[in-house]
Amino acid sequence: MNWLHSAVVIFHLLIAAAIVALVLLQRGKGADAGAGFGAGASGTVFGARGSASFLSRTTATLAALFIATSLTLAYLGGRPTEAPKSVIDRVNLPDSAPALPATPTTPPAATTDQAVELPAEPAPQPAPEATQSEPTQQQ
Repeated sequence: MNWLHSAVVIFHLLIAAAIVALVLLQRGKGADAGAGFGAGASGTVFGARGSASFLSRTTATLAALFIATSLTLAYLGGRPTEAPKSVIDRVNLPDSAPALPATPTTPPAATTDQAVELPAEPAPQPAPEATQSEPTQQQ
């Protein structure tokens, strides 16, 4: 991670914290109903229109900066770096690496003058005949 990427990440986190703080400072839409009953006098610090326009504009500006830093981080994260990405890339192999032995390109020639004799199949044996014997009677 280079210094530019680190700086954009820090700026991005500061903007995110500022957006959270500004959103928590703003009043909801239902808070305007209390102004009719005398609670509107406390919002005169930012002028006659109150703090809604100032805080809304600031929030919109910070949101635009947040989107810009998000796109910048996506661009910086997608660029390839010059540093090796894995341990295997860091290994320094010697320039004179031993060559692998050559593999034969043709299979060894088969000899045709020797005949291979296959064993003959045994002749089928006749099945023994089943004999039925009469049960002997015992007295």
